[in-house]
Amino acid sequence: MTNTATLLDRNRQFASNFAAADLPVLPKLRAVILTCGDSRVDPAHILGLELGDAVVIRNNGGRVTPEVVHEIAALSFLVAKMDGAERGPFELIIIQHSECGAERFADPNLQRALKEQLGVDVAPVAITDHELSLREDVERLRSAPEVPGHIVVSGFIYDVRNGHVREVIAPAALAP
Repeated sequence: MTNTATLLDRNRQFASNFAAADLPVLPKLRAVILTCGDSRVDPAHILGLELGDAVVIRNNGGRVTPEVVHEIAALSFLVAKMDGAERGPFELIIIQHSECGAERFADPNLQRALKEQLGVDVAPVAITDHELSLREDVERLRSAPEVPGHIVVSGFIYDVRNGHVREVIAPAALAP
């Protein structure tokens, strides 16, 4: 049996008891979680998420890239349209993690090889210091004119060795 077949079997089991057809478009927790694509860092597991609780965005390192800025801007626009005149809370939780593969992207030799062989520039997502990376990412959001200042952003580091999430940046609106 292939891995795909295994996953499809799991989906058939999931669908056989499916009872979430009435979930609203807006997530119940009105939250977006940005985290790394690493299989050890599944926010549904580490945060106990249920179906419909949050929007999850995953990429290399859980970094705020231009694509993430655009996605957050689009989501916040959609939420504002759905909320109408009464703007509700909207939170972005950024979670990076220990032993991240994006730490390897800090190696200039690897950066050069990826750029030369694949045309891929990983320098913007390279991580040498998670706390610094989180602060840079929040600043990138704060300086993006398309991202509304009312979004509450926080930053955390997940430890893959013990399962704990540590707060680095307390929840606060991007603009006062």
